Amino acid sequence: MSKKKREKPHRQRAPVPAPASDSYAEEILGALERAGAPLTLAELREGLAIQGRERSVFNEALGALERAGRVVKNRAGSFLAARRIDVIAGSIEGHRDGHGFLVPDDGSAQVFLPAPEMRQVMHGDRASVRIAGKDPRGRPTGTIVEVLERSNRRIVGRLHKEHGVLFLVPEDRRITLDILIPPADAGRAKPGQVATVELIAQPSKHAQPIGRVAEVLGNYTDPGMEIEIALRKFDLPNEFSKKSLAAARAMPEEVRPEDLKGRRDLRDLPFVTIDGETARDFDDAVYAVREAGGKNAGFRLMVAIADVSHYVRPGDALDEDARERGTSVYFPRRVIPMLPEKLSNGLCSLNPNVDRLAMVCDMAIAPDGRVTRYEFYAAVFRSKARLTYTAAWEMLSKEKANQDIKTLYDVYKVLSQERDRRGAIDFETVETKMVFDANGKIERIVPEPRNEAHRLIEECMLAANVCAGNFISERRHPVLYRVHDVPAPEKVAALRDFLAELGLALPGGEKPAPKDYAQILEKIKSRPDFLLLQTILLRSLKQAIYTPENLGHFGLAFDAYVHFTSPIRRYPDLLVHRAIKAVLANRKYEGIDWDEVGRHCSETERRADDASRDVENWLKCYFMQDHVGETFAGRVTGVTSFGLFVMLDGYFVDGLVHISELGRDYFRFEPTRHLLLGERTGKRFRLADRLKVKLVRVDLETRKIDLVPAEKE
Repeated sequence: MSKKKREKPHRQRAPVPAPASDSYAEEILGALERAGAPLTLAELREGLAIQGRERSVFNEALGALERAGRVVKNRAGSFLAARRIDVIAGSIEGHRDGHGFLVPDDGSAQVFLPAPEMRQVMHGDRASVRIAGKDPRGRPTGTIVEVLERSNRRIVGRLHKEHGVLFLVPEDRRITLDILIPPADAGRAKPGQVATVELIAQPSKHAQPIGRVAEVLGNYTDPGMEIEIALRKFDLPNEFSKKSLAAARAMPEEVRPEDLKGRRDLRDLPFVTIDGETARDFDDAVYAVREAGGKNAGFRLMVAIADVSHYVRPGDALDEDARERGTSVYFPRRVIPMLPEKLSNGLCSLNPNVDRLAMVCDMAIAPDGRVTRYEFYAAVFRSKARLTYTAAWEMLSKEKANQDIKTLYDVYKVLSQERDRRGAIDFETVETKMVFDANGKIERIVPEPRNEAHRLIEECMLAANVCAGNFISERRHPVLYRVHDVPAPEKVAALRDFLAELGLALPGGEKPAPKDYAQILEKIKSRPDFLLLQTILLRSLKQAIYTPENLGHFGLAFDAYVHFTSPIRRYPDLLVHRAIKAVLANRKYEGIDWDEVGRHCSETERRADDASRDVENWLKCYFMQDHVGETFAGRVTGVTSFGLFVMLDGYFVDGLVHISELGRDYFRFEPTRHLLLGERTGKRFRLADRLKVKLVRVDLETRKIDLVPAEKE
């Protein structure tokens, strides 16, 4: 269902004036540092004579100082200057081994928290910490001064009973404290069941957390239980509000005459959708025609995107639910949509042979693949066909496609040439899908090959996204950019050291450009260690995020890039549509904190990815239970200080070979070389090496698959 996934040297931008809230920041800090005690919000406002309309700007400045860790709010709700009390505020990140870390709000180095400190907090809580020294690895070590905010109210897990005491073991292994359940608060829950508990007492230095059973989900291996667990484990919103559902029900069943006002009528043009076989929500449709002048002429490419913003208005119930979700979440056999089904699969979905509202990116494509002009406008159109990638490629490869599809393919070819000239990075990855039997159990995991039809749609969507980014940035309207920043210098240095050992060099000096990555990828394609090298190159890059600051997209080699093409399933795309409409109407889309919503959308994207991955890992473990004792060939996909991760051929499942199983030797981990080296034998285990392994253990609860070498020393 997810299809347009893949995402120039950056121009110097003119300085942007500081926001009004910045002028309050130093005043707030000064007031807090002069005060002899913490100040309440009212005392701060009174001391700085904040009145009337100044309050919103003042509140924005105070919130920014809190997020930056320069101001700390204590449990009484009063504010303190962090440097005055010599503490660091941040969020707690737990580790399955019992220790944890404080991730400071100010972006400074993480602080190690030993297991005894973690007894009074849980993963996700906010706390203030005082540095107490350094651990043997040289990391700053802290002690918790105060718990500022509790993030966990409900926790999902499995119930156990020992010595007559019922307790819940959290599914999120970053929470290592068991939750005690008093008999009066257990209801009808039984040991072995999966349940959600509501905390009635948070942990402290001397007491475990206590909970009340709020919901019994069923038995651990019930069909679909892995998804029910993930929804609660990752706090994924999965029920629409009553107001949102009522708003969806009130929507018309079809496009009305009054909806067509101010729209171009494109209903006679042969637009088509091309998606995966199982897709149900269709965001985009495409149409292309060759300009006059024969085979050497350029093209007109039109990308029509569902006009969700016509139905979902800022601040309404549908918008609030969509913003909270941030994105649709895709699990095997189930989707948690961003919008109610009436919109996502009905009124906003570009189903064939029905009128639909769209925002259109209308582009002129030169014969060399450059976009020479573009235009955005609202339209009404009809998709003439719902094609799948497989069907479209079969028509093209067997020369059975009609002229409209052939023209789209010709457009793709010139856009692809421009991609190569631009130097965009193109990694070769293998997508997989799970095939289930009638009982919901995995039969097999199979590769899902990409064909030219996938790439055709991808290039059309990239072109529209770039036009949207340029359109908004040139008019200096705020928006969420899809930013893929340049690689960190230390990552580039480590990459160069690794490549140098193999007689290879990454071009581009200290600051390589995307084309430098693309160049070396092309150079190593025929090498037997290509997978290893590609993995190392990929891991040197940063993660893409949403932010109002335009830093360009390194991987795709674009100066300005936004997500415009999937407003049914991504909230940032909906915001982009609103920004474009505001620009077209000579106004500004206001009333939104772009920094905050950028952080939120980046977090919801990661949350959705983590939840999907967790479910897939559980299903893979369940699948592999039947294969314990069998021997497999595999490839090393990860090297760590504690062992090797190996992907099993034909199964696309990773398991761990613990370092203690590698042989009678001491193995030294060399992270920059991605290998484990035996000190006595000189034996090496390196990323992408081939290895024959035996499956010895599967643990569903921890999602762990344990392997041992099939032939040990």
